[in-house]
Amino acid sequence: MTSRKPLGRYRRIVIKIGSALLVDRKAGLKKAWLDAMCADISGLKAKGIDVLVVSSGAIALGRSVLDLPSGALKLEESQAAAAVGQIALARAWSESLSRDEIVAGQILLTLGDTEERRRYLNARATINQLLKIGAVPIINENDTVATSEIRYGDNDRLAARVATMTGADLLILLSDIDGLYTAPPHLDPNATFLETIAEITPEIEAMAGGAASELSRGGMRTKIDAGKIATTSGCAMIIASGKTDSPLSEIENGARSSWFAPSGTPVTARKTWIAGQLQPAGELHVDDGAVTALGAGKSLLPAGVRSISGLFSRGDTVAIIGPAGREIARGLVSYDAEDARRIAGRKSAEIAAILGYAGRAAMVHRDDMVTNAQIRSKSDRLKKDASYA
Repeated sequence: MTSRKPLGRYRRIVIKIGSALLVDRKAGLKKAWLDAMCADISGLKAKGIDVLVVSSGAIALGRSVLDLPSGALKLEESQAAAAVGQIALARAWSESLSRDEIVAGQILLTLGDTEERRRYLNARATINQLLKIGAVPIINENDTVATSEIRYGDNDRLAARVATMTGADLLILLSDIDGLYTAPPHLDPNATFLETIAEITPEIEAMAGGAASELSRGGMRTKIDAGKIATTSGCAMIIASGKTDSPLSEIENGARSSWFAPSGTPVTARKTWIAGQLQPAGELHVDDGAVTALGAGKSLLPAGVRSISGLFSRGDTVAIIGPAGREIARGLVSYDAEDARRIAGRKSAEIAAILGYAGRAAMVHRDDMVTNAQIRSKSDRLKKDASYA
C-alpha cells in the first residue's frame, strides 16, 4: 500500500469545500475563513503545486442574500438562489485569492460535461489551460440549469470526477466531519475512527451515513462514492474537518483525518472515465460463466448475458451484474438495448442471422470494460482491521 505523505509532496491537489464551511445560514459568507483558506492555497502554490477548488455554497449563499426561508426549496427557488449566489461566490474567491496575486477562473459543470466523452475532453482542456497559466480553477455544479435527472446532486462526486479528469494525485474533501467512522458518530457514541483506508470494501461502504447539515446535500455515502472514483485512477483521498481556520495547515500539522490509499494498479485514462460514470444507462445481468470469463480478462459475449434492463444506445455505459446481484464490471455496450435483448444468451455466430447485420462478437469488449479486479486492490488487510459485524 502506498503510504501517506505531506501535502507539499503532491503534484496536483483538488480541494472540495462544503457549503456549511463557507456560508452561515444567518450571517452569509464566512469571509475570515475563506481568507485563511486562500492563504493555505497560496502556500501550496508557492511549492509548485497545482490547486483546483470545487466549491459548494452558491445556493446557500444565494438563499442568504435573498433571505429565503429555511427548509427545502422548490427547484425554481434553488436555481434562482444559485444564480444570485454564484456571482457572489465567484467574486469572493477572486477577491480572496487576489490578496496573494493569484488569479481565479470559474468553471461551472453539469453531469453531461463529465459523462459525455467529448464534453469531458473539452472541460479537461479548459481546466488544464487555467492550471498551465497559474490560475486556480473554482469549480461548481451549474445549479442554475441542472435538475434532479441531470445533476450530480453533491460536490463530493463532482470533485472526484474533476480529480480523475485532470490527473490529480490527491483529493481533499473538507466538510463538517473529520473523517470516516465505523458508524455515524452523531448517532453512535461508540463509533471508531478510521485513520487509514487501504481499500474501499463493501464493509467500508456500509459505514456511510447521511448528510448532517441543512446546507449540505452530501454525506459520508457520497464521500465513499468519491473515494471509489478517485482511488481507482491512482489518486489518494483525504476526508478532513474544515471547521477550523486554515484546515490545510491543520492537516499538515497532524490534525485528525482519514486517508484513502490510491489503487496500486490505476486503470488507463479511458477506463478511468468508464469506471467513474455515475449513472449507467442500463444493466446486463450475467451468469457464472461470464463472471469467470471477465475475471480472466475476457470480453463479455452475448451467450453469458441472461437479462437486460434499461434503455441504452450503442456506446453507452452499462453496469454488468453478477448472479448475486452485485455489480462486477462496467463498460461501453456494443448494441442498442433492443438488439442486445434479441441476442442475449445466444452465440456470437448467430448475431448476423438474428439482427440481419454482422455486429461485434462481444456485447462489451474487454478494451471498453473495467472490472472490479481493476478497481479494487488485492489486499484484504482492511477487511480484517475494519470488521465490525
